[in-house]
Amino acid sequence: MKKGTIGFIGTGNMAKAIIGGMLEKGIVDAANIMAADKMEAAVKEAAERFHIQTTTDNKTVAEAAEILFLAVKPQFMAEAVAEIKDCISDETLIVSIAAGKTIQNITDMFGKEIRLVRCMPNAPALVGAGCTGVCRNNKITNEEMARVMELLSAFGLASEVSEHLMDAVVGVSGSSPAYVFMFIEAMADAAVAAGMPRNQAYQFAAQSVLGSAKMVLETGKHPGELKDMVCSPAGTTIEAVRVLEEKGFRGAVMDAVEACVNKSKNM
Repeated sequence: MKKGTIGFIGTGNMAKAIIGGMLEKGIVDAANIMAADKMEAAVKEAAERFHIQTTTDNKTVAEAAEILFLAVKPQFMAEAVAEIKDCISDETLIVSIAAGKTIQNITDMFGKEIRLVRCMPNAPALVGAGCTGVCRNNKITNEEMARVMELLSAFGLASEVSEHLMDAVVGVSGSSPAYVFMFIEAMADAAVAAGMPRNQAYQFAAQSVLGSAKMVLETGKHPGELKDMVCSPAGTTIEAVRVLEEKGFRGAVMDAVEACVNKSKNM
């Protein structure tokens, strides 16, 4: 596939994370990126920060882009599509990051067959440590999908899944940073109660979560095995684990993810 203009409709936080990742990794030149936003201030910020082409006209980007990211919030998707659908060529590859909008939903908005990839990135993309679930319709070739995955991998892990798993992606990665932030905050609160200064408590808690996640990803060991490694006989850690089990920690997390998945299915 020709590596031409990468376009963005919307320049919000996630669009900026994607653009920033692509530029940092050298996957795309700034001269080959064009972004549109209705807000003059947003357009100005994107131009100054990334040195990319910008405009307040969505149609201009839709006409120029070979790969077009629909980086608008789900509630604004229909409005954005209505504006650009007649500007999209049959060759344009569209990438949607809108939560809850299925391939069929988006195709219906365009009112015609389109070449579409749907993805669900998460907030850590903002610091280059995102996790993105990706699926495609039957118009996308393997070569084209590889190109999209290269772009999405610029700001973290990207993995292709079947579309029926996208609601699970929302539950386990899309929304889960909020659960982890709550966990970090709770651990820090307990450390503060034990006498540690607040800023230091956040540092210790956050670094422990980061390190633990790296151990899971880099060792390939089962999380339960890693947990057992930390739990010495009659030690402090197994006592803390006992309390978490007593309070229903695992069940609460599973219930939360299930509620998130169900909400995503019904959006």
